[in-house]
Amino acid sequence: MSWRPQYRSSKFRHVFGKPANKENCYDGVPITKSVHDSHFCTVNPRFIAVVTECAGGGAFLIIPIHQTGKIDPHHPRVCGHRGNVLDIKWNPFDDFSIASGSEDSTVKIWDIPKHGMMKNITTAKKELQGHSRRVGLIEWHPTAGNVLFSAGYDYKIMVWNLDTPDQIIKNPVKTISVHSDVVLSMSFNTDGSLLATSCKDKTLKVIDSHTGVVLQEANCKSHKASKVVFLGNLKKLISTGTSRWNNRQIALWDQDDLSVPLLEEDLDGSSGVPFPFYDPDTHMLYVAGKGDGNIRYYEISSEKPYLQFLAEYRSYLTQKGMGIMPKRGLDVSSCEVFRFYKLVTTKSLIEPLSMIVPRRSESYQEDIYPMTAGSEPAMTAEEWFKGVHKDPVLMSLKPGSKNSQSIPLVTAREPLSLLEPKRFQNRIEQLEVASIQERLEQKGTKEERLEDKIQSKTRSAFSNGCDLSECAPPKTENELLQMFYRQQEEIRQLRELLGQRDVRVKQLELEIKNIRNCPGSC
Repeated sequence: MSWRPQYRSSKFRHVFGKPANKENCYDGVPITKSVHDSHFCTVNPRFIAVVTECAGGGAFLIIPIHQTGKIDPHHPRVCGHRGNVLDIKWNPFDDFSIASGSEDSTVKIWDIPKHGMMKNITTAKKELQGHSRRVGLIEWHPTAGNVLFSAGYDYKIMVWNLDTPDQIIKNPVKTISVHSDVVLSMSFNTDGSLLATSCKDKTLKVIDSHTGVVLQEANCKSHKASKVVFLGNLKKLISTGTSRWNNRQIALWDQDDLSVPLLEEDLDGSSGVPFPFYDPDTHMLYVAGKGDGNIRYYEISSEKPYLQFLAEYRSYLTQKGMGIMPKRGLDVSSCEVFRFYKLVTTKSLIEPLSMIVPRRSESYQEDIYPMTAGSEPAMTAEEWFKGVHKDPVLMSLKPGSKNSQSIPLVTAREPLSLLEPKRFQNRIEQLEVASIQERLEQKGTKEERLEDKIQSKTRSAFSNGCDLSECAPPKTENELLQMFYRQQEEIRQLRELLGQRDVRVKQLELEIKNIRNCPGSC
């Protein structure tokens, strides 16, 4: 057997990092000198927030995203905490609401004026008082509006409902007390039903976010995890930390079995904490080390070898923390698929860094911008606390399209028995279903005849729905790939259409059964 080299085709193998020039950076920002392992920065399409160094309490800056250049030393701040601010997060469904956790053991919710800050803000919209020690981590629920999780140095994770009218909330809806040491990181899966945590006691846990029950736990002696992140719908986790030889390391886990990692890979011998960032739309993983300027990026697959190294961005500017722009804030005209905001403490600088897929065409590239999570919650806090799970509401990044569309990845969870095909109970139900299907077929036949009339008029200029002038044989590899991705998108849309029709048939089956079971139907 002749040896053949392995070749792996990927749309993202040539992704490169493009730092912003000096005019598009944020200069003169007094970045905090805290040694807490946090990002210290959070970004949305309107504002960038960064924790700053100050005396007498904690504060952070809110800078309009387009206000680049030199920042005024007297720029207004949010300064209502009595201790240093350790973590900040924008509300994913409200660009003018931000949460902050502090050493004063409180979590505060702030409303930012739509026109920007003209003076210091010292009064919070809500104050959450439940932790007995400082609050190191906060996370918003990814699909339910106004649901917040906070983790403190009291080893507890608290779940808060912000829809209550009270300004000061002292009792969380639920307290998760399953950790024996400080929680180092938290990450939700796509629909927010599972919460992954890494702890200082060297354990990883997958927790049911509703009940607080530990579903899986890992205590791997060869890998000391410091950060963990869910890999979208792949049912896998990525953790970053150190090996038993103190090398920085990443490990891949199956969320249903944390007994042994699927993969372990050493990075280098540096001492800074590696922060993982995952893009579920492109299946790309970025690993940025705290204290160095390099960012490695990989492509994740559901099959072996799982992790494929793509490239490494190198810079002499070391980062203390990182902020991430949501997908709806990216520049799709330049094929930007990810954007970091690096906190460079040595230069008091915030440097935007764009990850770009090189393409010659300046038109919208649908193959690298699938439907992504939008800015609308899939459900209210009340629904979530009742036990409902829904996937995020998706939106298209195509210019001119609607901001959001209610297209869940998977519909709200229902008993599986409702979705499984069932045999008809008697001959009458079969006849009723047959009559309904006959009506649908007659309607479809009429629509097909109308479409045939229209297509017969345009058949001379079109073939398979495409203009013949645009269907010329591809001359380059790029054109061939574009045609391939276009065909894949058409196949995906057809599969979605078939799935919708199958669901409709099942709904009709259920309706017929309900009619037959009604007492007055006979």
